[in-house]
Amino acid sequence: MTGFSSSAQAMSLVAFTAVATITLLLCVMTGPDRDDLDEFYTGYGSLSPMRNGLAIAGDYISAATVLGASGIIALAGYDGVVLALSTALSLMLLMFLLAEPLRNAGRFTMGDALARRMPGRAVRMTACGATIAALLPLMLVQLAGTGDLLAFILGFSSDSLKTGCIIGLGVLMISYAAIGGMKGTALIQIMKIVMLLGSGAVVAVLIMSRFDWNPGALLDAAAKGSGVGPAFLHSGLQFSGGPNPRLDMISSELTVVLGGACLPHITMRMYTANSARQVRRSMSWAVPAVALFVLVMSVVGFGATALIGRETIAAADPQGNTAYLLGSRAAFGPDVSTAETLLFTTVTTAIFLTVLASVAGMILACANSLAHDVFAARVQEMSPRREMTLARVSALAVGVPAILLATLVQHHSLQPLVTLSFCLGASAIAPALVYSLFWRRYTRAGLLCTLIGGTLTVLVLMTGTNLVSGSPISAFPEADFNWFPFTTTGIVSIPLGFAYGWLGTVASGRRRSEEQRRQYEAVEGWILAGAVRRAETGPR
Repeated sequence: MTGFSSSAQAMSLVAFTAVATITLLLCVMTGPDRDDLDEFYTGYGSLSPMRNGLAIAGDYISAATVLGASGIIALAGYDGVVLALSTALSLMLLMFLLAEPLRNAGRFTMGDALARRMPGRAVRMTACGATIAALLPLMLVQLAGTGDLLAFILGFSSDSLKTGCIIGLGVLMISYAAIGGMKGTALIQIMKIVMLLGSGAVVAVLIMSRFDWNPGALLDAAAKGSGVGPAFLHSGLQFSGGPNPRLDMISSELTVVLGGACLPHITMRMYTANSARQVRRSMSWAVPAVALFVLVMSVVGFGATALIGRETIAAADPQGNTAYLLGSRAAFGPDVSTAETLLFTTVTTAIFLTVLASVAGMILACANSLAHDVFAARVQEMSPRREMTLARVSALAVGVPAILLATLVQHHSLQPLVTLSFCLGASAIAPALVYSLFWRRYTRAGLLCTLIGGTLTVLVLMTGTNLVSGSPISAFPEADFNWFPFTTTGIVSIPLGFAYGWLGTVASGRRRSEEQRRQYEAVEGWILAGAVRRAETGPR
């Protein structure tokens, strides 16, 4: 069914079990003391810039990115490469615009950064709601996709086995977040990115060697294998069925660039650096790592189309999510040696570890926000031990519903959920962070309007896209309530997200805006440059 030999499947199963055991042991060994909040939430900022940068890159490259982006490259060619490059551009935007102010303004969570200027439970609770709303869909995608992925690699098709995989992995991921905290999950992210980059680079080299190290030959073979000829190497193929393919492409790129790096599990990593200089140095490791992986994905995606054909990839999965694995397998040719079987096992194990690490990071971000912004904010003086217990219970409270929902959505198209997360990041969280960190007159009402209005707009518009209904690969292919002309909501919801913040601030009145301006000026030097420590005693 998959073309993977029984020895490759057996080795993959052994490797998955070994990786799960080793990573869990790592979390137990590096887990924080029971009453040390700084260690649980930030790992004391003890990671070197290189290790922290690799952890950021590991958090950023989720399983949805690896499988989804390589699939789009294999099926849509040029358009897929542009979207993959947009993910690297998003991290660069975070590096140059938001990373240092975020680290200076926040302490543990996004709620801390937003409440620096506008203290209050409403701000923290809304920030927590936005965190969970943005990350839950991505968690579902990766948990639900895990069952199909393991079935594809190991060659089984039973629905009960797929559901068992989802539940088992979900329990493992909750354990990572609850036991290991920030430091434990960071170590898993580092393992994951090293394995992913190392195995991917070797596969990319093998593919290039099949085409005599000539990129032009690879692209020509991919165009031929695509079945659409030169159109594969030009813009417009991915959205060719829609009414406005060019605008649809711009909307998708805008959503990925603004939304990708603003998701809370990525911004959370900014607080693990112990100074602004450390943030800069960490990001200078993260960005090249992500850019290198985009290059690897592009070679593997084009290689999959060139070696086995677009039709075969689409037959295995209409979304192309198996293209990375199929391309890796095809790179070895018809006769696979023991060494090549071992390399393929490393590729599948890296994908497996990517799923584990990504969801663990997202559960940790949601649990931290729930414990710190909702529960701890209600009590004037909560003991560190009690707050850490709450954070661990919160990991359970977030993880269990995610597992149950993942078992329910596993038979539907998961693409709408990936798009939903990125749209929420771009339309609600990105405007809120930009305004909070840089606009002096921004008020609490403006912030709440941005987060709530941006989220509701995305949820309403998303129901009308062709990802939800009206197409054979939508979540509900039999239904057709497709009224929104674009695949992503970004082209409408991103400007509205910024507009809501502006309108909410204007509606607050001049007196409230002036009040906020004075409060911002009291902490401005610390937020933008880390220059004045007195900001620590400023409004929270």
